[in-house]
Parts: sequence; structure tokens; C-alpha cells
Amino acid sequence: MNPTKFQMPMFRDFVPEAVRPWIYLFFAFCFQLTGSVYFSQSAQMMGEWSLMREDVQMIAMFGVVGVNMPFPFLFRFKLRFTNQQLLINAACVVLVCNLLSLWVTWVPALCVISYVAGFFKLCGTFECFSNVRLWLSPKQDFGIFLPSIYIIILAAMPASNWLALRLLTLCGSWHAMHWFVAALMLLIILVQFTCCRPWRMMPRPLPLLSLDWLGCLLWSAVMLEIIWLFTYGEYYNWTDAPLWRGVLAALPLTLLICIGRMRHVRHPYIDPKVWPHARLVPILLLFFVAEVMNATPHALQNTLTGGVLHWGFTTTQQFYVAELLGYAAGAAFTVLWGAGCPNWGPLPRMGFKYTRLLTVGFAALLLYQVMMYFNVSATLNVERLYVPTFLRTFGYAIFFATMTLYLKDLIEFPTFFMALTVSGFIRNGVGESFCSGLYSYGMRRQIADALNRGIHSDYAQVLMVAVKEMYGIMCLVGVFVLLVMMLYDVQPVRSTMKRMMPLKKLGRIVRRSLSAEPPHPFNAGSAHSPQPQPA
Repeated sequence: MNPTKFQMPMFRDFVPEAVRPWIYLFFAFCFQLTGSVYFSQSAQMMGEWSLMREDVQMIAMFGVVGVNMPFPFLFRFKLRFTNQQLLINAACVVLVCNLLSLWVTWVPALCVISYVAGFFKLCGTFECFSNVRLWLSPKQDFGIFLPSIYIIILAAMPASNWLALRLLTLCGSWHAMHWFVAALMLLIILVQFTCCRPWRMMPRPLPLLSLDWLGCLLWSAVMLEIIWLFTYGEYYNWTDAPLWRGVLAALPLTLLICIGRMRHVRHPYIDPKVWPHARLVPILLLFFVAEVMNATPHALQNTLTGGVLHWGFTTTQQFYVAELLGYAAGAAFTVLWGAGCPNWGPLPRMGFKYTRLLTVGFAALLLYQVMMYFNVSATLNVERLYVPTFLRTFGYAIFFATMTLYLKDLIEFPTFFMALTVSGFIRNGVGESFCSGLYSYGMRRQIADALNRGIHSDYAQVLMVAVKEMYGIMCLVGVFVLLVMMLYDVQPVRSTMKRMMPLKKLGRIVRRSLSAEPPHPFNAGSAHSPQPQPA
């Protein structure tokens, strides 16, 4: 196989070559649709199983953390198993987890099921994208490849919620979405058995040695403890509950164990070389700011539409179409006019620097906050929220894709996926749960202050005033951050974006690292054992 030419030898000969990459893109979209909990139908799940809102949110966050953790293992899986084994196993595990989530009602068990489903969801998605990388970017340019796959990844989030609502409306049960996802997984398994053959990149599979599974679980525990603290903070009234204080006390202990293991294990889950980068902390801060700005729809807009305007599912599902279009347009904008992208036919290349692209994305996020501040009223109609929703998702897609590109340009390829996991500590779960707890606390304080002052006697008016004040605070914060970004200009680390490393070269690097393992101290006959000295 020519590593510089796009080929898909895993397909059988009767499958047309023009259809093969589209099949794998469809598989990736199917994996992205999966989830043990869908926020659009969480109310039905809570009513049927008598769950709290915090329980449903925690189950969903376990799945988000599970999606973030496989990154350091993905290439090792690809160098060990065949393409058919990876996709069939991932589809089978996701299928079983979706079916189990229909009947299991114990919250801890549902959390574990959600974590496992998220873990294998990313494994299946990565296998699909890694096989079409040369089709998406023949020159192996990350400036084209990463934003292109984010069109599917980001667009699948509103698509799954919209599809869940449509199936709920048509079938009258929230189980319909899980059965639909199970049917998609069965389709993937059927296509793999009928249209594909076992095929692997390396002629000799690399064994799964030196994978720090315990480190993966420990870092997952750190993330989940932080998420639990902010998810159940309002329910337990923060530090008033002994259970909340106990989890807070266990968090630094778990973090110290993770750091100690990272420093003393030969092949840690996260290499210590990832942390010393001078620009890693600013990247994490920018991810955090983007999550804070992007979390307002779930905490504030839903409060306005549900608690004040009393809109139902038929009305709110229209926003998912605007979100899908915004995510796709933002990722496409990053591809066509981003840093490191070549000319595409008659389209001009503006060649934005990283900061300019981030400024465009953050300005769109800020414009959403400003428009929502002026839209908060009791006579708001649904058409006035289409443009703000589109701008928010458009800006978030630009911000998300550009920050990932900058992270790739900053860190070497062998440790890039570890850096993705580190950035996922903020991006996948922790940032969202922190913002949810922060906004809930802020709304409670604003409502209590308005009621104490007796400004309005109607609770709906008090709620609307609190939402408007929170949007105003976010507008002020966003203006300050935007001014800082406009004053700070970041050049690309290199004049051209680094190319993707061929998998065979990566396999040789991993093989050399494994062959350099020190001998076991109990191996008999070792040449490295000390010889007795003469008296």
C-alpha cells in the first residue's frame, strides 16, 4: 500500500471506490449520534424513572468523560487490531450499552454504562476518520483535516437531539432513539461482515504493552469528582453537606496520586512532556472562556423559554436546525479561510492568524450574548432566536477548530493526543459542569435579591429579570476578553502547518520505545545483573 496515496483496501472488490469514503463518513456520523442520555428527552427519562435533573446530567457527563479518555490509546489500538475488529467491537459495545440503558435504573450502573459507551464511541469514530484522512486532505494538511472532521463531530450534537425529539414525537417513547441507534450499530456490523475484510496498517501487530490503564481511570476519577462537585453543588447547598465536603477532600488526594504515578511510571497515561509548554495554560484558559460563553443557552436560554415563555418541544426543536447550520458553517469557515489552508479554486485565502480567527469566533459568541440581552422579554417570538443561535454555534465551531489547530502546531505529534486529553479536561465535562453550577448559583442569588427587594411580585417577571441580568454580566465579561484578544496578536508557531505523520512511521517509533524496555529484575540469566567482586 502506498502511504501517500488514498486507498481503502479493507473493502471488498465489488464496493465502488467512489462510495467507500462516504460509507466511513456515514459510520462516523452514526457513532457520533450515540449516547446513553439525550438532553432533549431527559424530562421523559426523569419522569419515568423518578430521577433528579442532577442524576441525568451526571449520567451524561460520564459519557462525555468517556469520550475524552481514549485519546492516548487510539493509535495503539489501530496498530494492534484490524480495521474490522475495531469497528465491529466498538459497534457491539455501543449497541449493548444503548440497550442496557433502557432497563437499568440504578444511577451508578447507568454512569458506568455511559462511560463505556463514550469510550468506544470515540474508538469507532477515530477508526473511521483515520481511514479517510488522505481523502479529506491529500497533502496531509491538518489545517484542512481537523476542521473538516469537526463538521461531522459538532453537527452531530444538535442532530442527535433533534432526531431524539422527532422520534419521541412520532413513537411516543424516549426508548425509540435508543432502538434507532441500536439499528445503526447493527447496520455497521452487517456492512463490516459483508463488504469489508480484515486489514491492518502494520504487517506485524504491536502488542498492547505499556498502556497505563490505571492512569486512565485515575485521571477519569479526577474529572468526575470535579464534575460531581459542581453538578450536585446546588442540590447539597455546597459546603453544608458532609458528602459534598468529603468529595472535595478526596479530590486533591486523587490528583496527587495521578501526578505521582505520571512522574514514576515509564509510560504514563499523560506524558510529563506535555505540561511544560508555555502556551498550554493560555490554551486551557481560552477553552474555559469559550465554554463559559457557550454554556448560557443551557442555563439561561432554556430557563427563559421554559420557565417564562413556556415553550414546548415542538417549538424548541427548531433551534437544533440553526445549531447544525452554525456548526457546519463555522468549521467550513476555518477550512477555507483559516491559517495554514491553501487556495481552493476561485475562493480567496485570507490566511488569518490564530488570534484573528479566534477573535472572529469569540466575537460571534459575544454577539449572541448581546442579542439575547436585548431579546429577553415576555413577548419574544421564536423567529428572533434563529440568528443568535446560528451566531453562537458558528463562533464556537471556529473557536473549537482553531484552538485544536494551534494545539497541533504547538505540540509534537506523538504527544498531541495526550494534549487533546488535557484540553478535554476543560472542554469535555469539567467546563460545562462548572458553568452549570456557576449559572445556577448566580440565578439563585439574582432571584433571591429581586424577591427580597420586592421589585416584582410575579415569579415569572423575577425570573426574566434574573436571566437578563446574567446575560448582561456575560456581555461585560465577553467585551473584556474580546479586547484582550484584539490587543494580543499570536503568530503561528511555524510558517506552515505540520503534516500528519504516516502510521507506519508512528508504528516504528512505538516499536522502538517498546523494545527499549528494561529487563525485569526477576528474569534469570540477565546479562545486566551485577557480577560478584573478588575478595
